[in-house]
Amino acid sequence: MARLPDPCARGFARAAGAVVSGEGPAPKPRLVLAGTVLGSSLAFIDSSAVSLTLPVMQQQLGGDLAAAQWIMNAYALMLGALVLAGGAAADRYGRKRVFLIGVALFTAASLGCGLAPDLNVLIAARAAQGAGAALLTPSSLALLGATFDDRARGQAVGIWAGASGLMSAVGPVLGGWLTEAVSWRAVFLINLPLAALAVILVAIGARESRGVRPGPVDWRGALVVTASLALITWSLTAAAKAGFAPPAAGALILGAVGLGGFLWIERRAKSPMMPLELFRSRAFSGLNAYTLLLYGAFGGALFLLPFLLLRAHHYSPAQAGAALLPLSVGLAVLSPLAGRLTGRLGVRALLVSGPVLVGAGFALMAWRAGIADYWTGPFPGLAVLAVGLGLAVAPLTDAVLGAVEPAYEGAASGINNAVARVAGLLAVALVGFVLGGSDAAAILAGFRSALVVSAVAALGAAIIAAVSMPQADGRRTER
Repeated sequence: MARLPDPCARGFARAAGAVVSGEGPAPKPRLVLAGTVLGSSLAFIDSSAVSLTLPVMQQQLGGDLAAAQWIMNAYALMLGALVLAGGAAADRYGRKRVFLIGVALFTAASLGCGLAPDLNVLIAARAAQGAGAALLTPSSLALLGATFDDRARGQAVGIWAGASGLMSAVGPVLGGWLTEAVSWRAVFLINLPLAALAVILVAIGARESRGVRPGPVDWRGALVVTASLALITWSLTAAAKAGFAPPAAGALILGAVGLGGFLWIERRAKSPMMPLELFRSRAFSGLNAYTLLLYGAFGGALFLLPFLLLRAHHYSPAQAGAALLPLSVGLAVLSPLAGRLTGRLGVRALLVSGPVLVGAGFALMAWRAGIADYWTGPFPGLAVLAVGLGLAVAPLTDAVLGAVEPAYEGAASGINNAVARVAGLLAVALVGFVLGGSDAAAILAGFRSALVVSAVAALGAAIIAAVSMPQADGRRTER
């Protein structure tokens, strides 16, 4: 499955490079850039490639739709819940150390995925992968912020983001080819040589750095939010099959209470994962609601697309991977252009028009979902969807950073990144409500229903942007 870029990468790196203390010999910036790009690419390739192979894994290892959902959600849960704590751990314990630990954990978990004898082991290893990604992703950006000066930092982060987008584009094609030519297990095992090279480059090239006053890591908040999201995700997944019987309903209630407890913890924490005062900004609150709807709409609908292509239209894995390539390439090409348009039209105009086009793309895909021919079936909707997402994602970064004071840009970036992850997590948990079976007709009907819901969510994002964003152009928005 194609993957949306991480929002607000620049804020992570800018905050990381603002005030640091360095240890050891002078860094080798080129080695650090290459190593962090390789390391973060593990997460990007893995996410987009694994999504495509879900139907094959489910078929070979057994299990129902819920099992396939947990192959995705175990990873997304740990990444979404722990990414803020991972960034704080990098500041406190050392960016280089946490990056290397994250890559090592991700690699060991990838080996576990590749050798998994059954679904339970695979899902557990996917959770460990998510925890590793939660450490390596923010620490890779923090390393860039600590290694490059203000003049070179923007270019370095741009290369990091561009490479990440490229890896997301390559992921479906690579995953489909490996699944067809070798095995779905090769999609995980290919991480091992990439990870080894990333570790060598960063170990040689990076200097250890920490925040001068990083504060304690909010592990209590991280534990509570992880458990709460896990309960909610399990509840929604189980309820799609058996209804809200007492176990599912009880888990949902406990999860909701747990989220309330998480907010209570954050209000009183010395170094909170989520500074609640940021949500006093109408623009910041609106942009996170916007992110929840837009990324959720994309994640839920695109989770089902490989099932449609492979099982309903009988594409091969390699063909299905190639079918998603225009979406990823379109995003990579259009996102930089959207940055230029922001200066001419203003952030608000693109944040409104982008989701409108996304909704139109979903509607077109729903209309043509029954057509197996690629160019007259999936492609037109995917093309419109790519244009809409390309217009929306880049301005979102500027808008989130502009909605808070400069001192809080790192926190704002992290929160918005976590919201995007959680949006995909919840969307995948909900797809069971629209997919009634595994035969082609049920998959087609469920896919169409999911696309209708996604189109409505995208239009809701456009309305939120219109209401919450000020009319003024320019990056710094009204708070």
